[in-house]
Amino acid sequence: MKSKIKILVTGGAGFIASSLIERLLQNKNYFIVAVDDLSTGAIKKLPQASSEYLKFIQCNVNDYESISAVMHSYKFDFVFHYAALVGVLRTQQHPLQVFQDIDGIRHICKLSVNTGVKRVFFSSSSEIYGEPVEIPQHVYTTPLNSRVPYAIVKNVGEAYLRSYHQEFGLEYSIFRFFNTYGPKQSMDFVMSKFIIKALKNQDIELYGDGMQTRTFCYVQDNVDACVNAFEQDLLINDVANIGGNNEISIKQLAHTIVEKTNSKSNIVHVPPLKDGDMLRRCPDNTYMREYLLKRPLTSLEDGISKLLEIGLFDYKK
Repeated sequence: MKSKIKILVTGGAGFIASSLIERLLQNKNYFIVAVDDLSTGAIKKLPQASSEYLKFIQCNVNDYESISAVMHSYKFDFVFHYAALVGVLRTQQHPLQVFQDIDGIRHICKLSVNTGVKRVFFSSSSEIYGEPVEIPQHVYTTPLNSRVPYAIVKNVGEAYLRSYHQEFGLEYSIFRFFNTYGPKQSMDFVMSKFIIKALKNQDIELYGDGMQTRTFCYVQDNVDACVNAFEQDLLINDVANIGGNNEISIKQLAHTIVEKTNSKSNIVHVPPLKDGDMLRRCPDNTYMREYLLKRPLTSLEDGISKLLEIGLFDYKK
């Protein structure tokens, strides 16, 4: 019998990573180990699968002994490194904790080389572009204008992967995630927060004038693109933006959600964030659309409708 391909997913109990695992489990040739310290993730986000295909281990990748024991035990073929401290407010309030994630990136790179991992897939972020120098933001031409700790750590993570490839031949793929939304997203992200407020007819708060623009990518589009990169051997030792390319202001997003939910919520303004709330964010996602996804992206209206049908938002432990 052919042995299964062994895949490690760090941060596996998080929003995007658990959705990734759901998608990977469609292939019965994969055995997946999800590790998470559960500081922001939740076990109930993980699919309920038999131990034949999925195992969960509570583990902090920033602790070398813990993640070393896991990686030496299983000798993984591939690693999806998605573990990170996330959320604008959370990362602003705990900047030193954010920098601890550099340890996790270094551990994953070192252990991947030592245990024979073929390729590491890294969840980077649109945050590394900082305030936009050009729109759309392009992986090769847009300068990386990182300032906040979260963005700096992602930039350092990308540099580690390139360096390990140069020194040891470790292959990598870097996904720069732009705003992604969908079932199981934490309540402190803009889409889920606005929808819950609207459903409860509570005030929806906008930072500043609400004219900051974002694009929004439904999680299934994100996951399908990343799995295709893995399964079709695309984006080897390269980087791609993963996100939608239709800009919308946060204020317009709030109005759209109020309309879609027939809500009585008022839209109110609060002081702008001190830092980390970029004025514009919009990716050049040509590679994602043409090579990784090969189908139209889910429209914002359809994505919101799916969320309202599913109704899965609150995953607090």
